Amino acid sequence: MSRVVLSIGSNLGDRLAHLRSVIEALRPRLLAVSSVYSTPPWGGVPQQDYLNAVLIADDPNLEPSDWLRVGQELEQAAERVREVRWGARTLDVDIVWAAQRRRDGEVPCRSADPTLTLPHPQAQHRAFVLVPWLEVEPEAALEVTAGIPQLLPELLAALDAAEVDGVRRTEHMLGWPA
Repeated sequence: MSRVVLSIGSNLGDRLAHLRSVIEALRPRLLAVSSVYSTPPWGGVPQQDYLNAVLIADDPNLEPSDWLRVGQELEQAAERVREVRWGARTLDVDIVWAAQRRRDGEVPCRSADPTLTLPHPQAQHRAFVLVPWLEVEPEAALEVTAGIPQLLPELLAALDAAEVDGVRRTEHMLGWPA
């Protein structure tokens, strides 16, 4: 029923192992996995750099709210603690974008629910989401304004160049496909 774009990140503990735990849990549902990127922290809280990646997954039996539950379960398994907004974390799993499949094609999901806002309300401002997403889905677009999709390169061009340059591809591998 739904296809999602998930942004995953970690900057505490064994960062790569936390990201790999998501790959292992979602492996049968994965369509694409980006490279691993090293990125500076976002949001102004002093902390070490993150490892980030973007995944595209699909499951005909999951609604966006189910994907949220799965992401939160993965965060809990990594002992994520939510104490400081934009603070350090063992694992962060964000639903960036979701679509429902219909006979006439995909229809992007929109939600203003504070529990699950879709598309992610800050995705267009985050190079650490857009750069890896562009890698795995070069033709992707995000509706920043309802009904007006913008291609990922357009969104990246609107960001500060230093932020985009701060998203650095690493040599780390997440073990997909394998």
